[in-house]
Order: sequence, then structure tokens, then C-alpha cells
Amino acid sequence: MIAAPAATKLARNEGLKESSPTLSGTIFQALENPSLDRFSEDDYEFLKFHGVYQQDDRDLRKVARHYQLMVRTKFPGGVLSARQYLACDRLSSQYGNNTMRITTRQDFQFHGVLKSNLRQTIKSLNEALISTVAACGDVERNVLAPPTPATSPLVERVLEEARVLSGKLAPKAPAYHAIWIEGRELDLNDEANAKFVDPLYGARYLPRKFKTAFVIPPLNDIDIFTNDLGFVVIAEGDQLAGYNVLAGGGMGMSHGNAQTFPRLADVIGFITPDQVEAVAKAAITIHRDYGDRTNRKHARLKYLLAERGVDWFRTELEQRAGIELGAARPFKFTTQGDLLGWHKQSDGRYFLGLFVENGRIADAEGYRLKTGLREVAEQFQTEVRLTPSQNLLLVNVGAGEREEIDRRLGGHGVSTANPFSPTRLASMACPALPTCGLALAESERAMPSILSRIEGVLAELGLEREKLIVRMTGCPNGCTRPYTAELAFVGKAPNKYQIYVGGNEASTRLNRVYKDSVKGDELISEVRTLLAHYKKEREAGERFGDFCARVVWNDHPTQ
Repeated sequence: MIAAPAATKLARNEGLKESSPTLSGTIFQALENPSLDRFSEDDYEFLKFHGVYQQDDRDLRKVARHYQLMVRTKFPGGVLSARQYLACDRLSSQYGNNTMRITTRQDFQFHGVLKSNLRQTIKSLNEALISTVAACGDVERNVLAPPTPATSPLVERVLEEARVLSGKLAPKAPAYHAIWIEGRELDLNDEANAKFVDPLYGARYLPRKFKTAFVIPPLNDIDIFTNDLGFVVIAEGDQLAGYNVLAGGGMGMSHGNAQTFPRLADVIGFITPDQVEAVAKAAITIHRDYGDRTNRKHARLKYLLAERGVDWFRTELEQRAGIELGAARPFKFTTQGDLLGWHKQSDGRYFLGLFVENGRIADAEGYRLKTGLREVAEQFQTEVRLTPSQNLLLVNVGAGEREEIDRRLGGHGVSTANPFSPTRLASMACPALPTCGLALAESERAMPSILSRIEGVLAELGLEREKLIVRMTGCPNGCTRPYTAELAFVGKAPNKYQIYVGGNEASTRLNRVYKDSVKGDELISEVRTLLAHYKKEREAGERFGDFCARVVWNDHPTQ
């Protein structure tokens, strides 16, 4: 093995983790002190490992800081039972802001939780067998897997693989159970706690987060190349032959910092199903031992692959896993996204895919999605699956139940036909303002209006049947994976955005910056120019992203 470079000056977080490898910090003491309306800056970092982000309402900052917590669940493969869904629905109303937000990693986020309600929120989730541990923090995050029952007979097996692997990769720190389940301070005088070091992650855990996913070609519903570690199913008929291993993907970057950039994963090799755990742990320990602990902006696995190369990574992986990877086997992706509407499963039952704009399950005038889904879950006890495109599936529905589900949802203004434009159905936006502390510009609150205006331009040009994959983020961290979209808006400053174009339908190509700084009210003018150009010069059947890669990039080679 190549010796890890000696650290010069470690990032602040490294000392924090090493000082409290149990991840307890002073969280319990803060919870016990009702006079405190917030956690300390140190505990802010520890809370992430427990699935919690401390935030404040940025709309109210000019008046005062109104602190609140965001709580994130962890559902491997996005799967939850009707009982678990109903628990989430209840808790979002009881302790949150009465919405549930589907994340791009198949989780729920609860926003607006007050410090005084935090313990009961997490305890109640655990009572429903829902964990929040490691939903955030410098560890393995939620493991993604294809949720859609009709796409392959191997879906259920891969979902189970994701669930098992998620458990194997979860940190073992004792503070979570003590604080949130038992409601007590962790006894650091206990020898086991005093000497605790996580067996996989070590005393300092990882330099940054780590994201793992499974996918079944030809549908790239997971955006597999954007993950630190990917397992691509290689099937022989209906049998699982193994997986192609991918490594080194990631979206986050920082404006004006050339050391940071979005990157697609490399194909490393082929493994058999029994080697998944060993390979995943080996990849994580490579990140643990060689990742940059001096600069968190440069601390993702993708930078190791970019700087040291695939051959180095493959050799390290094989040595640590104790295996020899086979040559990667052929695979191809044709599209990205979800199957919406009613579809038949391979077992004869049905599933319903519902579009959830920007992932926000809420009630609005004339469109009571939250209430409708709650009633369906109560009456039919349907299994729920969350998708990486922020949509929701109701699965394992009997043929005789479809009509009543249609009626129930329709009574709340929710059509199971998903009567939205192809472009809106393919869109995503991050929460951004007012809750995210990293947001530089609007995203979720701006996206519906922006999409309406794009739809208007498409209609003017006779392109209303075209599907543009449009994504928006309030900052360059890229939570909605904007850098693989056909058209993306990335927040750069208040009311200013970068415009990216040129991703493809299969989500296997990075886009590029078309305009570096555009005011929010000028975005549509720029898009109209591009779409008019597309209408005039596209080739037969050519998608917008492919046109931009072929023509626009050649027009703007330096942008």
C-alpha cells in the first residue's frame, strides 16, 4: 500500500471527532437545558451523525435568529411500510412544519422541528423502526437502490442487498441509543465507552460523507455515476451474475475553486454477489485512510480517483478486500427517471408512481397530497417507496384496489394520471431558502414558476411535447445532481445563477457552464434563446441535452 501523506494542519472537524468518538459531544446536556434555544457549534457537527441539521429561518434573520432542526430518516432503497409512512406523516404534523420532503437519496426530511421536540421526534421514529443514525455526517449515507417493481425481476433482491449493506456500514457509536432512545447521558466513565473506537470508521470517522448505490440497467433511476461507490447489476436472464463496481463520482463543488469539481464515477471491475460487503468496506477504508483531512472542500473520494487514478484505486481495493476483480462486463443505460402512473408488477399486482413536485409532500388549496396519501396508507396499508427523483411509489396494490385509490386521491385533487408536462415531471429542486444554511439563492420556492415559464416558451416554439431534464440548486453543492441535467440552474449569489447545459437522458454525461452569472429574472430569456436555436438546428429526434453537447459546446468552447 502507498503510505498516506502526513497531515499538515487538520480541519477543525477532525479534532472534534477524535475528541468524542462516541459522537456524544454535549448534546444531552443541551437537551436538558430548556433555557438554550440552540446547540453549540461543536454539537452542530456531532448532530449530523445523528441525522440532524441545526438551521434557522433565514427569512426572519433581520428580526432575530429562529433556530430549528431538520431531521432526516434513513430508508435503504427508499422502502417503508404503511405503518412507518403513517408515523412519519403524524410526526411531521406534530413536531415539524406539516410537510415531508423526499430527498434525492430516498429519505424523508422533517423541517421546523424545535429543540424541545427533537428527542421525542427521533424516539418516536425509532419506535416505528425508523432510524436517523448516519443519515448525515462523515460516514456512509443512505444506500440507494432501484425502487420500481416492474423494471426487473431482480429489484427485490437488490433492495434486500441495500438494506443488509446499510446495516453493515452503519457506525456503531453508543451515543445515539443512549441519548435518543433511553434519554440518558452516555456514561463516559464506563470502560467500553471511554475506549470506544468505531471498528470500521476509526476515531475520526471519514474525511467527508460517502455515498453508495445499486442500479439495474438499462434504467439509470439512481444516477449511479454521481455516487462515491456504485454497484451496477449484471444479469444473466433472471439471475444475478454479479456487479460492475464504479467509484469516484460526486456532485459538490465550490464557486471559484478549481480544486473542486463535479465528477462521474469510473468503472473499476466486476465482482460476484458475495463480495459486495468486502468491496464496500474496502472502498470506505481507502477514503478513510487517504482522503484529505486538511480541506473539507477537497475531501471526497472523487478527488483520490482524479489524482491517483483508477489503477491505484483498483490495486488498493483488491488488497483490502482480499479479492481480484474481474474485467468489467458490458452494460448500457438508456434513460433516467421514474415510471409514473399505474403499472403492473412482475407478480401480477400493481404499483402507482406519483409525481411529487420538488419532493414536498404537503397540502395546498385544491391539491391535498399529504391528506390523500395518508388516507390511502390507512385504508390499504400499501408499502411506500421513495425515489431518487423525489417521487413516491405505492407498491403491491391489488387489481381490485386501484379504482378506490384513484377515487380517494382524486377526492383531494390528486390525479393518478400525473397530468403535468414532461418537463415538469423530469424536474428537481433542492430546499434552499429559507431553511438551508448553505443556500446562496432560491431553488424550491422559485422552481415552479420558472418551470411554468419554460413550459410557456416550449409551447410558443411548438416543443411542448419535448421532455427537458431541468434541475435547480441554491448553491454549488449540487444536492439535486444538477451537473448531469440537460438544463440546470445553480445558485451563485442572491438572485444570480450559473446556467449549465448538455447532460443526457441516461444521466451518464456531465453538462458544462453555458453562462456563469445570470440574474433570476433573466434566466428565461437565456433559455428562450437556447430553445429557439434548438428548434431551428436540431437533428431528427435529437434531445435538447444532446443538441447542446453537439452545438452549444462547440459555440462556447471556453465556457
